[in-house]
Amino acid sequence: MSNQDVYLPVDFLLEFIKECFVAFGTPPEDAQICADVMIASDLRGIESHGIGRLRYYYDRLITGQHDVNTKIDVIRESPTTAVLDGNHGLGMVIAKYAMNLAIEKAHTYGMGSVAVRNSTHFGIAGYYPSMAVDAGMVGFAFTNARPSVCPTFGTMPMLGTNPIAFGAPTDEPFPYLFDAATPIVQRGLIERFVREDKPAQEGWLVDPENKYLTDPKEILAALVKGDAAFLPLGGIGETMGGHKGYGLATIVEILSASLQTGAFLSALSGVNPDGSPAHFKVGHFFMALNIESFVDLEDFKRTTGSILRELRASRKAPGEERIYTAGEKEYETEIRVRRDGVRLPPNLQKDLIFVRDKLGLSQYEFPF
Repeated sequence: MSNQDVYLPVDFLLEFIKECFVAFGTPPEDAQICADVMIASDLRGIESHGIGRLRYYYDRLITGQHDVNTKIDVIRESPTTAVLDGNHGLGMVIAKYAMNLAIEKAHTYGMGSVAVRNSTHFGIAGYYPSMAVDAGMVGFAFTNARPSVCPTFGTMPMLGTNPIAFGAPTDEPFPYLFDAATPIVQRGLIERFVREDKPAQEGWLVDPENKYLTDPKEILAALVKGDAAFLPLGGIGETMGGHKGYGLATIVEILSASLQTGAFLSALSGVNPDGSPAHFKVGHFFMALNIESFVDLEDFKRTTGSILRELRASRKAPGEERIYTAGEKEYETEIRVRRDGVRLPPNLQKDLIFVRDKLGLSQYEFPF
C-alpha cells in the first residue's frame, strides 16, 4: 500500500469501474454508462464524484438500495414532456435515458422536459447538460437528494444538496458549463476530506446548536443521525444571502418531486423507520432547448462566446491573475488528467483494493 498519491491512466480506471458494475450483475452497456459518468467527474477535477465514489456505489448495491438491473417505465408522455419511473435502478443509466429523451423531443418540437421519480444517485449533474451541448442545444439538469441541508434559520437537515447544472455551446473549444450544489459544499467533498485526512472549514456545517463542525469523520457520522447540516449558499441567516441558497435548493426540490409526484425531503433518507436500508427514491428533472428554434446555432455560439470573453477580460481584483467562466477550469483539468492520470490518494487506494477483492477482479493489478 502506497503512503502517497498515485496516478493511474484514465482508460485503465474506466475499464475497472465498468467491470466492477458488471461483476454485480449490471448489463455491460449499463455498466459502461456508469463508468463514463464517473470518470467524467475525475476528468473535470470533481474528485468528490468520480472513482472516489466507487465504494459508495458498492455499499448501496450490496444493501439493495440501488438495483443492478435498471427498468424504466414511462408514466406519462406528451410531445414535449415525459414522466419516468426509474424503479430504483442505477441513477446514471436512468438519467442518461431521460436526457436523451428530452433531447429527442427538442429536436422535433424545440423543447423537451423529462421528470424522473424513484431513481438513485446519478453522479455529476453537469454530465447531462453536456449531452445537450453536444447535440447543439442548451441543457439543464436538477436532482434532489437525501436530507443534509438546513433551511435558513434552521439546523435540521431537510433539503438535499440539490445541484443546478446548465450547459450551453460556445464558439470556444469548451462550452459554458455550470454545475454546483446549492449548499456551500456537499457531502462528496467531506468524504474526500476523510480520505485525505483534512478538516472541513468553519462555516460549512452546523450542529443542532448552530455551532460549526469541522471534523470530517464526525460530520459524516452526525449527518447519518441528523445531528449535522450543511448550510445553504450564503451561510447562516440572511446577511450574506443564505436565504437565496435555501430558495434555490427548494426550487430544485419542487422540480425533482412535484412534477412526478415523487418523494421529497425526509422521504429521501434511504433509511426505514427501524434503521434498515431503504430505497432512496431520488427525483430528477431534465430540459433541453433546441437553439435552432430560437436563433441560428452559430450566432448563438458567437454571442455566448463573446459574453464569456468580455467577462474574462474585465478588471481583475488586486493580486489576481485571471478571471474564469464556468467550464473553463474543467476543460483545462481534463487535458491534464488525460495526460497525467487520475489522482488516487492513499485512502482511496484502500477502497479500490477492497472493492476489487470483494468482487473477485484479481486481474486488475494496482501499483500500490
